[in-house]
Amino acid sequence: MALATLTSIIWGLAFVAIKFGLDGFSAPQLTAMRFIVAALPALFIAPPKLSLASIVLIGSTLFAGQFLLLFFAYAAGLPPGLASVSQQMQAFFTVLLAAVFLGDRPSLRQCAGMAIAFAGLGAVALTVGADLPALALGLALAGAFSWAVGNVLIKRHSDVPVFPLVVWCSLVPPLPALVVSLVLDRGPPLSVALAHASWLSLSAALYLGFGATTIAYAIWGRLLQLYPTAAVAPFALLAPCVGILGSAVVFGEAFSPMRYAGMALILAGLAVTLLPGYRLARRMSRA
Repeated sequence: MALATLTSIIWGLAFVAIKFGLDGFSAPQLTAMRFIVAALPALFIAPPKLSLASIVLIGSTLFAGQFLLLFFAYAAGLPPGLASVSQQMQAFFTVLLAAVFLGDRPSLRQCAGMAIAFAGLGAVALTVGADLPALALGLALAGAFSWAVGNVLIKRHSDVPVFPLVVWCSLVPPLPALVVSLVLDRGPPLSVALAHASWLSLSAALYLGFGATTIAYAIWGRLLQLYPTAAVAPFALLAPCVGILGSAVVFGEAFSPMRYAGMALILAGLAVTLLPGYRLARRMSRA
């Protein structure tokens, strides 16, 4: 429970760290920096027993696609608190994709949770305006969808150890991120940005690489291997709560009542989807 809570706090604070990181680096540069740091243990760890194509595909969706799109959403004006909630849509996208491609049919409770969450997303969409560009929200949801695709790909290789998989998949994002930076960035190249970045931006990149990627994903994956998913997954609800609180404290972020209601509905839908039902909870308590 302590490790699951710690992991969710690390992930929640990452949404605040991203904002600081983007003060010194562009979106693709920060993506490259994050995964260069996360991939360093590959110097000492053997690759997972997967084909190169599988590693590239998982790394491209779970990491490169997700975080490039999320960082571009920040650059387009997405607030950190809302980012932490919008990314939880990956849970519902994962359920839908697993149903379509893996034949893993959602339960009635999961369908109810998704309906509640999508109602919340609709409420957030109604608040699109000057402080929330439609492009920013769209990019964030595309990032959550890319995350969901990566989840489904990992589910197909559930027998592979998580830590080597995370480390070696982290080798994938830097190259496409640097290519995107070369094509789209109008600012200085990464070498110049590194030389002039503040200690806050550099610390954010290190935190995102070591803390929010290598360490957090490894702990979370190990917990999922050791304990029932229903016992671990609900702790993910803490991450957006930490993200909202951290953004409010650090950046003074505040939302309209409609947006708060929409975010609350998304979290409520996530709770309905993740929290174990009465029978499962009773069996777990007996065990």
